[in-house]
Amino acid sequence: MKSTTLTLLFAACALLLPASSPADSVVEEIVARVNNDIITRSEYVRSRDQLKQEIQQQEPADADRAFADKQRDVLRDLIDQELLLEKGKDLGITGDTELIKRLNEMRKQMNLETMEDLEKAAQAQGASFEEFKQNLRNQIITQRVIGQEVGSKLSMNKDEEKKFYDEHKDELEHPEQVRLSEILVAPKPPVKPAGPDGKSPAPTDAENEAALAVAKAKADDVLEQLHKGGVFADLAKKDSDGPSAKDGGDLSYFKRGTLAKELEDKVFALKAGDITDVIRTKQGYVILQVTEHQMAGIPTMKEVEPKIQDALYMQKLQPALRAYLTMLREQAFIDVKAGYVDTGASANQTKPVETATKEVASKTLKRKKKLGVF
Repeated sequence: MKSTTLTLLFAACALLLPASSPADSVVEEIVARVNNDIITRSEYVRSRDQLKQEIQQQEPADADRAFADKQRDVLRDLIDQELLLEKGKDLGITGDTELIKRLNEMRKQMNLETMEDLEKAAQAQGASFEEFKQNLRNQIITQRVIGQEVGSKLSMNKDEEKKFYDEHKDELEHPEQVRLSEILVAPKPPVKPAGPDGKSPAPTDAENEAALAVAKAKADDVLEQLHKGGVFADLAKKDSDGPSAKDGGDLSYFKRGTLAKELEDKVFALKAGDITDVIRTKQGYVILQVTEHQMAGIPTMKEVEPKIQDALYMQKLQPALRAYLTMLREQAFIDVKAGYVDTGASANQTKPVETATKEVASKTLKRKKKLGVF
């Protein structure tokens, strides 16, 4: 399981390695200059290949057509990123604190002890850890710039929310469902030393019964703490043996018919905030809390208002972001090599002076080589 997780986590890093196709071996070819930075053919090819892989995964039945439609924006997106990164530098956004936080979260998810272990895991997958960190830092910076310069300026009113709700009522309809959190107390029979054959003897029936009794006593104690006002999520993080413990016990939503009959009868009879008694399961003893109980039908506008606001935000963000990037283009010096097209170009853009950009391109290329991009 860990190997699969690592492969997915560092897959993007493989795309940062130099392209191996003979046709793309001249990695120094510059396809665009953006102020003091350059975009090379190798970067362009890697972005195009990454796009193709993503489309094949997301739209396998129509991958060729989708790729043909979207590949024309590859250079536009690379220029967008350079513009946003430069804006982040102007705003003093480094992304360093958030980068450390995200890397630490990844380390915990993989049950690794140190950052050095995370770096070794990346190297074991054939990924450059430094390039992975730089990619992640770039994502953080561009996201913060977009949020600060574009997202924070978007607004919506109640009329817009009401119109969206009326137009999407059918899509909002859902069956009865509950959102559950759990605290699982698993029995822990003693682990015995391995015998001459290298195998540990199985626990005896008496040892299993004793472990069950200990688990039941602990579950009863947790239930008593809950009845006295203990916070379910805090106790889940502290006492639960389930994989959901790190999330405060959250198990997400369950529709009718998806749970075992015994559990379904219990939880669907509860209101939001209610908890069950201690329940014996194959894994041990569990206490469940209903954090939400949604009845079948179309929810009220108040119930789905946060979702409506998120949807409207995303609707407004894309055109606003494109307008913002057009403004950045008009304030920048951008030069695209003949044969390549920036589909986000503005008629008001200014090309850099050739004699100056040659020196800039040379310095940028040397810097990228030093960083190991090529």
